[in-house]
Amino acid sequence: MLVIRFFRIGKKHQPCFKIVVTDKTRPPRGGRFVEEVGFWNPLTKEKVLKAERIKYWLSKGAKPSDTVYNLLIKEKICQGKKIPLHKKKREKKKEVEKPAEKPKEVKTEEKKDVKEEKKEEPKKEETA
Repeated sequence: MLVIRFFRIGKKHQPCFKIVVTDKTRPPRGGRFVEEVGFWNPLTKEKVLKAERIKYWLSKGAKPSDTVYNLLIKEKICQGKKIPLHKKKREKKKEVEKPAEKPKEVKTEEKKDVKEEKKEEPKKEETA
């Protein structure tokens, strides 16, 4: 299966990306890709896209990655809605068992009171 994805080039902290068509199972390392169809520099916002070749590969069944898909929609090569790339945070569920914990504490206090009463009773018997 073919995929249209980014191939990172450039120095450390200075990214530039080639947009290439490659096999999904093989990363485009060392120039092993089917065809280069564009270029994107996120620092200077420079974009060079070969719209005809991208449409050709899309017609042949190549799937763009999520980021490339959003870039193609922004440049109006494809039509549709953008894909959200960031995950939404889940809200923590509030614990409903808080009222159940209070009676447990009361029971332990009752037991302590019962033990104290038992200690006092033998003292009364000894004095009598």
